[in-house]
Amino acid sequence: MRYLVLFCMLAAPALAQPEPGDAQAGRGLAANWCAHCHRIAPGGPGPATDAAAAFTAIAAMPSTTSMSLRVFLQTPHAGMPNYHLTREQRDDLVAYLLSLRR
Repeated sequence: MRYLVLFCMLAAPALAQPEPGDAQAGRGLAANWCAHCHRIAPGGPGPATDAAAAFTAIAAMPSTTSMSLRVFLQTPHAGMPNYHLTREQRDDLVAYLLSLRR
């Protein structure tokens, strides 16, 4: 029992770590790269059509997680430009998308 308590005490800080990424920087990246096809924020900017899902709709999907977004952003998709994002850029975009849930 003593080891279980010790393990929980050591693991708790690791579980409480915030997600990496800067949501403000991610919004800037989205405005530059994504707003041509997606509405990146409530009320704009973005196109007037629904050809690509709005970021708020993506953020609201139950399947949208930090991991699912990272995988999506690393995988080429038909109809979507093949951006070669750095880890930091990917973290920033993920942080921005997830911030739209709140």
